[in-house]
Amino acid sequence: MNILKILKKTFIDSQIYVSLMGTLFAVFFVKEQSTCRLPTILLIFITYFSGYLYTKYQYTKHFLKILVLNAVAGIVCAFLIIHNHNEVRLLKWFIIVVLGLLYNSFFLDVYIRKIPLLKVFYVGLVWALVNCWLTLPEFDIPIFLISFFFITALVLPFDIRDMNSDTVKTFPMLIGVQNTKYIAYALVFISTLLGVFYLKPLYAAAFFLSGIFTYIFIYFADNKRDDAYFSFGVETCSALPFLFLLIMEYF
Repeated sequence: MNILKILKKTFIDSQIYVSLMGTLFAVFFVKEQSTCRLPTILLIFITYFSGYLYTKYQYTKHFLKILVLNAVAGIVCAFLIIHNHNEVRLLKWFIIVVLGLLYNSFFLDVYIRKIPLLKVFYVGLVWALVNCWLTLPEFDIPIFLISFFFITALVLPFDIRDMNSDTVKTFPMLIGVQNTKYIAYALVFISTLLGVFYLKPLYAAAFFLSGIFTYIFIYFADNKRDDAYFSFGVETCSALPFLFLLIMEYF
């Protein structure tokens, strides 16, 4: 039990895990597009990690340290982009960072997280832009839609988890848990269908299998479940396409 608590505190509560899951989700698509490079992977992970740290700690006594860390992370990201990509990639990265700040920042009177029902779509939008725009030479509409619908579906179980504590109206509060699950099912179905049609066969198969497991995690989502079910189980769904791809490539 102590080991589990240490792992949760070290990897999940520290935001390392969600950042890693987001990175692996992006790596799945850059591999499919044959644009996978180590500097790109580092850029994605650092961007996610610094963004999630900022969101979590901005109202705590550690915020000044987080700001310093984010400043260093920004310099590292800029260095990676300038030395491995181009000015256009730097502009794309900056726009995505600004979108992240608009999601939840203390210096804004109204930020995205405060707007009822918008949060789930906004998270899907930002993750999708990383996959289809930041990491690729040109905006890829199929990858955007696949990513957007899939990640939006994964955010909904977290709204189910938090429905008794959220201060902003969410889908589970307005239409109930079961109807929220129906929306998530539909989004995963659309995402999987697009993946089957637009991704290369091996990648389409990996994404299809991920969709099946994601359905299972959504089905058993309940606000009475332990937080680890969501922060580890549901969160892992975003890495499943890459993990299934590795298994299929190995065999």
